[in-house]
Amino acid sequence: MNLNQDLTITALGSRKSLWGEGPIWWKDALYYVDIEGKAIIRLDPQNGNETVWQLDQRIGCIAPCANGQLLYAGDRGIARFNLDTAQSVALCDPESDRPDNRFNDGKCDPSGHFWAGTINMKKVRGTAALYCLDPEQNLELKLSGLTNSNGLAWSSDGRRFFHIDTPTRSISTYDFQAEGGLITASRTLVDTEAAGFDSSPDGMCIDSEDRLWVAFCHGACVACFDSQNGRLLRTVQLPVVETTACTFGGPHMNQLFVTTGIKSDQLEPDAGKVFVIEGLNATGHPPHCFSG
Repeated sequence: MNLNQDLTITALGSRKSLWGEGPIWWKDALYYVDIEGKAIIRLDPQNGNETVWQLDQRIGCIAPCANGQLLYAGDRGIARFNLDTAQSVALCDPESDRPDNRFNDGKCDPSGHFWAGTINMKKVRGTAALYCLDPEQNLELKLSGLTNSNGLAWSSDGRRFFHIDTPTRSISTYDFQAEGGLITASRTLVDTEAAGFDSSPDGMCIDSEDRLWVAFCHGACVACFDSQNGRLLRTVQLPVVETTACTFGGPHMNQLFVTTGIKSDQLEPDAGKVFVIEGLNATGHPPHCFSG
């Protein structure tokens, strides 16, 4: 595959999120969150139209539900959100006793279970975690001792799980068993610092050929890695330093959408916008839906 062809990179819409994150391609549009803006946004890439649902807490991530609603995870735990009524129904909050923590990145696994991790806002190491919510709304702790649980993905055969705890500056891989969502045999797939990145790995997605695409916070780029051996395959530079997360979408699932944030000490005209990268010759998967 030729990963060195010319690319088109375009800023979409008019919204400049304070900290865009968690993009998913769903119902022929891009949905994402503005964490610090406390909002969920729907963006139609064809015309740039945006619909905004304003909430009363920071939302770290969203995931589609099989019934047409959304799940979100944020300051006050995990909730179900009705897009038509803009009403939330709280489901659980496992870290209500940790006021410095909030939920961050998350998505559903191939079995329809919702995985979401937390972040310690004061950067106290080892105080965050990764959880899994099953369709019966039972919550299970999957990983503890984290600091900033971030990007996650599953291989196309469902046998490997990938996860980023941002301060480690690495991508970890695990053996994954769909039954029970068991993750074992942790090992480091990519040491991003050793790979030449002086910024921090953030959100992540996987394409149909099991290549990992990782947005680097403070790095103005998205990088592609081989999920088998961790080899760096490509780096795509963007005109905004705070590149936060990415997902494939579009009619043919071959456009890579990248969310961004605003760095207060830099005047970047398109900071906070969503960018679309075309010409990567790669395709992704639609998001898995929560089956509960």
